[in-house]
Formats: sequence, structure tokens, C-alpha cells
Amino acid sequence: MTGTYEHSIDSAGRLIVPAKLRSKLGSTFYLSVGVEKNLTLYPLATWERFRAKGRELSTVDSAKMALFFAAAWECEVDKQWRFQIPGEFKDYAQIDRDVVVTGNNDRAQIWSAESWKAKVQQQLNPENIAALLKELGI
Repeated sequence: MTGTYEHSIDSAGRLIVPAKLRSKLGSTFYLSVGVEKNLTLYPLATWERFRAKGRELSTVDSAKMALFFAAAWECEVDKQWRFQIPGEFKDYAQIDRDVVVTGNNDRAQIWSAESWKAKVQQQLNPENIAALLKELGI
């Protein structure tokens, strides 16, 4: 998935899936906390890969993943492609109303508009992009 999409959470706590992400994300997907102050949307196939990896973990490593799986929420969209974002998820990502949905390879992320703007201002520059590509061997 790719792209950056500005949206708003409605008064009922729902967010619309950006039209360009719908076919990749599907009408049923998983919402979980991200590794930064954001949320992540996982299509079913990506989520199933996580689950399969989780089944292969040792008991100790599996325990480390308990919060990640406990903090996941299965989402189904309504006819307008909206889904509910629970309050604890909004708190985690410091989301109020305005959000940015970004594509991130095989998943999408939800950021507060302010957090995304700060991330872009801090990280989107030629030096950081060149260093990233070099680090990845590209």
C-alpha cells in the first residue's frame, strides 16, 4: 500500500478507509497499535502471517507478543467503508479528529495529523532518504 490520505474521525468515532486502499485492505482487517505513536491496519493475509509466526515462537517470546495481540481489534467496514476506532486506540496514538492514513508496504498506518506533520518535517529530507536507501542496500 502506498500514499498519504488526510481524513477526519466522525463524531461517532468512525474513520473512512481511503478509496485507494480499499481493494488492498479489504472489508475486514485488523487494527492494532503501531511501533510509534500511531495505529496500524493489517489486511487479513498480513495478519495471518503474524499469527503463524506467533505460533512458532517459544513460550517466553510468545509472552512478549501477548500485549500486541491483546491490543488488536478485528474491524469490518460499513456500507460507506467506515470502521470504528476504539477510544483506547485513539488515546494511544494521540488522535483527536484529524488523521493521516499512510500506506506502508503490506499495511496502512493511522497518525494524528500533528504527529504525521512533525514526522515529515523531521525525517523527509534528502540526507535521510539517501542514508535509508544506503542502509537497505538500494
